[in-house]
Amino acid sequence: MASIAVYSVKGGVGKTTFSVNLAWCAATISRRQTLLWDLDASNGSGFLLNVDAKAKRSAQSVFDLDNAPTKLIRKTGYPNLHLLPADESIRTLDRQFHQIGKKKRLAKIVDGLAKEYDRVIFDCPPVLNEVSAQVMRAADLVIVPLPPSPLSQRALEQVVAEVKGAGKKHPPILPVLSMMDMRRTLHKETREAFPKWPMVPLASAIEQCATLQKPVGEFAPKSPAARAFAQLWTAIERKIAKG
Repeated sequence: MASIAVYSVKGGVGKTTFSVNLAWCAATISRRQTLLWDLDASNGSGFLLNVDAKAKRSAQSVFDLDNAPTKLIRKTGYPNLHLLPADESIRTLDRQFHQIGKKKRLAKIVDGLAKEYDRVIFDCPPVLNEVSAQVMRAADLVIVPLPPSPLSQRALEQVVAEVKGAGKKHPPILPVLSMMDMRRTLHKETREAFPKWPMVPLASAIEQCATLQKPVGEFAPKSPAARAFAQLWTAIERKIAKG
């Protein structure tokens, strides 16, 4: 089992869209038993998959020492793909981790999921705190969506610092250029500067994910956006295989 974190300290970079589409690729293309774990209080992943968090169940309760995550995991409309949805209680998770005093609590829970799932994908909150630190200790790979912007390089540097701060055996980082429009000068220059990074285009099909509440591969499988996510997932699987 391998765990992949989709993470950025900057909002509005397509993090949740990446998480949902990569989870769909894992479940549909690779046919792996996949859990998408939403750690962002907005429950964006749940929305895009048309799965609401149950109001009576607290998303933070999965981290209580006596609780099992299986009580909160929900089926989606896609084979092999399950969701652990978020809710407002996630906002207090940082404080809860400090109270528990377990630096690898999240990693331990993930280890316990290995019998059920081949891939766990984290939709991370865009913050630097104990939650992000716990994710870095649990992840085998960190995906960082980076739109072509002067601020993106700074965001990547912050993510690198956060990942390295997780410990000596920190996970590798895979930056991905997102929202790319090669008609724009800045975007062309960014691509020329980082030619080996995977790229996901700026596309109306990706924007429709929120409108249709479906991964792009479901409704536009032959689109450039769907192909880009499929190629990115292939790159992720290769990187995981290399260790």
